[in-house]
Amino acid sequence: MAQTLTTKYLTGLLAKDFSHTSPTSRTIGEKLFQLGFAVVQWPWLLKSLYGGTKAQKAALLERVKLESDALPHLGSWKADTYLLHRIVDEIETRQPQVVVELGSGATSLVIAKALSLHGRGCLHSYDQHEPFVRQMEEWLAEHELAARFYHAPLGERDLAWPGLWYDLPEIPATIDMLIIDGPPWAVHPFARGMAERLFDRVVSGGIVLLDDAARPGERIVARRWRRKWTDFNFTFEGGGTKGLLIGRKRG
Repeated sequence: MAQTLTTKYLTGLLAKDFSHTSPTSRTIGEKLFQLGFAVVQWPWLLKSLYGGTKAQKAALLERVKLESDALPHLGSWKADTYLLHRIVDEIETRQPQVVVELGSGATSLVIAKALSLHGRGCLHSYDQHEPFVRQMEEWLAEHELAARFYHAPLGERDLAWPGLWYDLPEIPATIDMLIIDGPPWAVHPFARGMAERLFDRVVSGGIVLLDDAARPGERIVARRWRRKWTDFNFTFEGGGTKGLLIGRKRG
C-alpha cells in the first residue's frame, strides 16, 4: 500500500509506503487488480501531478487572504487549483458549519481559511498517516488556523466495495459538506466508493465533492452512486485537470 503526503513540503512522484500503519492487509486479488488497472488509468494519474498555473494559485491565495508563499508546492498528487477554487465557491455560498474531509493536505489549509472568512464552521479532517496528522495541525497553526484532525487507519472493509476504508473516529452526526480526496488510488481504484457510508449524515441541501472524478475508477464509483443514491443530484465538472464530481442532496 502507498500514499503521498500533501503538506506545504514538496511531494515525491512515488507514493509513500504505509502498509506498516494499516491494521488490515489488502488481498492478493486487490493488489493484482490495482496493478492491472494502472495500465488503464496511467494517463489520468499523470494528470494528477498537475496543480495549476502560478497565476491560478496566486488568485486563490489572494481570494482567501493567505500569504503568497502559503502553498509553495501544488501538484504531485496535491489538490489542483480548480478543486480549491470550487471548494471556496461552495463555502462562500453555503457557509457550512460542519465540513468533513477524507484525506488531509493542501485542501485542509484552504478549507480552514475559507471557513474563518465565511461563517466560521468547523473542519473535521481524517487521514491514515498518523505523523501527517500532527504535521497538518502545526501547519495550520502557523497561519493562526485550526481544524480537528484525526488519525483514521485503513482497517475497515465493506461488502459493497473492494479495498480498505478508514476507521473513522468521532464522525459528526450531521455533515454540511463532505470532501472526498482519499484513500489514495493505490489502495484500490474503487476504494473511495465507501464514502457513501457517510451520505446518510449529509443534511438536506448539503454537498459531496469527489476529487479525481475523471479517473476511470472514480467514474465507476460515480455511476454506482447515481443509481443507488437517488436523493442526490450528481454532476461532473471537467474544468480542472483531474475532474470533480459534485453531489447535491435534495431538500
